[in-house]
Amino acid sequence: MIDVALLLHIFLTFVKIGAIAFGGAYAAIPLVEQGVVEGAGFMEYSEFADLIALDEITPGPILINSATFVGMKVAGVPGGIAATLGCILVPCIVAITLLFLFRKYKETTLVQSTVLTLKCMALALIASTMVKLATNALVPDVTHVDLVHVGYVMAIMCVAFYLMHWKKLSPLPVMLGCGVLNVVVNMLLGV
Repeated sequence: MIDVALLLHIFLTFVKIGAIAFGGAYAAIPLVEQGVVEGAGFMEYSEFADLIALDEITPGPILINSATFVGMKVAGVPGGIAATLGCILVPCIVAITLLFLFRKYKETTLVQSTVLTLKCMALALIASTMVKLATNALVPDVTHVDLVHVGYVMAIMCVAFYLMHWKKLSPLPVMLGCGVLNVVVNMLLGV
């Protein structure tokens, strides 16, 4: 039986996230975290970190993928549909309205300064998410810090960054390569 109250809760949670998710997908990740981990309690932070990793290797917009994954985890396919629709409802309405206004008023000082402010806010949100994800990747268990693990993960992060940023490789083969490397290392170490 479909729990309509749960579906409505999922939908409204993602309407709220979608309504305040400015700055693109990476800037919206802290908002999704706050909404689904701290707010609604749909998942634990460790599950959320896994979700972000899955979002990275799944085609499509990260925010919509996150919504769909969370909704499906909580309430199956109907939950995924409710979360996805909730996530895109307000942004679609706002985007259409803003596009109309931007085309009409893009040369004004107010619009130009607003766009600059939004860029700065997005950068702060991305930096916040990066610090949280890096901390979780480097030290998943704060009661036990394994310096070998920290060094290994930092080396993988640096190589991946180098390959994507300076060598301009697509993220997908880099992520797949890092995944394969991790499986081989874990097999060799017997983990």
